[in-house]
Amino acid sequence: MQSVVEAAEYPQQDVVINALMGVAGLLPTVRAIQAGNDVALANKETLVAGGKLVMQLAKEKGVRLTPIDSEHSAIFQCLQGNLAQAVERLIITASGGPFYGRTREQLKGIKKEQALRHPNWSMGAKITIDSSTLMNKGLEFIEAMRLYHMPPEKISIVIHRESIVHSLVEYCDHAVLAQLGVPDMRLPIQYALTWPGRVAAVAEPLDLLSCPPLTFAQPDRDAFPCLQLAEAAAAQGGTACAVLNGANEEAVGLFLAGRIGFHDIPRLVAEARAAVPAEQEPALEDILAADQAARQAVLDRA
Repeated sequence: MQSVVEAAEYPQQDVVINALMGVAGLLPTVRAIQAGNDVALANKETLVAGGKLVMQLAKEKGVRLTPIDSEHSAIFQCLQGNLAQAVERLIITASGGPFYGRTREQLKGIKKEQALRHPNWSMGAKITIDSSTLMNKGLEFIEAMRLYHMPPEKISIVIHRESIVHSLVEYCDHAVLAQLGVPDMRLPIQYALTWPGRVAAVAEPLDLLSCPPLTFAQPDRDAFPCLQLAEAAAAQGGTACAVLNGANEEAVGLFLAGRIGFHDIPRLVAEARAAVPAEQEPALEDILAADQAARQAVLDRA
């Protein structure tokens, strides 16, 4: 029986770090894999847009992808040494962004300056906007599905405002393993580069006696429809996820430029998804074409 993560399967070799933003990271990941390099991946769009193709290529070349995103690093750590058949569910945590608790009506008229105020993490503008719409969590949902070969029905998302529990894995016996730590990206970056070993900490330790109570809640998919759009694209598969991502990147760019409103982001993503047909079993050129078609669909409707 095969372990979910088996270090012996992957001999140590050169590691390429991909921390590019957006679908621009897809081709560099593909080229690195083709050259026989392991990839430490912070670019979630690689697996959102090209997931099945990229994972198949990595398998053919005998290279590994280690996640740098805090949520996927947490899942990766919780899977160590356990059997794939024993996994019942992956549970991805979300901070909820700056607008947690607001209704859809209350989100009308939101400005970019408000959306860029993340409560827990210091990130780039695009990913911070994605956090405010919950699209970031939708993209992570798709990424987890590809990276860990899990069907959508075995992945859940919960709001965890404190960003202490970075994600969890539930097993068939209902044991739940979680990875906890302070909100500090140095830990997942370090682990991606040192796995299967661990080295002395660069991040601050978590003080359980002084950290706040840990809370969990369901995400509001009515107030934040981007999450539901991502889950629907994940279920459809093929280039649907590339369309979703390309449309979102274009819409977020327009929002940051002050050309559209906050509610226009999910509207434009939904309209692009409806306008651009999804292809199953796409080649790389089909994925890139779907991305471009989605961007154009957003520009046509903005």
